[in-house]
Amino acid sequence: MLQEFKKFAIKGNAMDMAVGIVIGAAFGKIVSSFVADIIMPPIGVLLGGVDFSSLVVTLKSATEGAEAVTLNYGLFINSIIDFIIIAFAIFIVVKQIGKLKKKEEEKPAEPSEEILLLREMRDSLKK
Repeated sequence: MLQEFKKFAIKGNAMDMAVGIVIGAAFGKIVSSFVADIIMPPIGVLLGGVDFSSLVVTLKSATEGAEAVTLNYGLFINSIIDFIIIAFAIFIVVKQIGKLKKKEEEKPAEPSEEILLLREMRDSLKK
């Protein structure tokens, strides 16, 4: 079983996936910061100074022995906005990669030496 795991872990697909996950996590932090620090403040100003992260519904008030129980729907709204921006950014990247692949497929392949030689022979025979 250890040998099988070693083969799996060393395969290119597993390594590519690991690199993608690490880069994705870092990208997620960047986008979260972008949303929280750049996008949300102007939206809050446009909506009359609303700070989404402070939007809560108190289910049970705080007492001496227990903290308040709150429903933090403002943080949920921030997470939804994060997701939408990340999904849009990934969509753009995937779309651009698709365009690049399509351009590569459209390029005509250069004929091999054998084909060129056969063409020359054909042309010589025609003359």
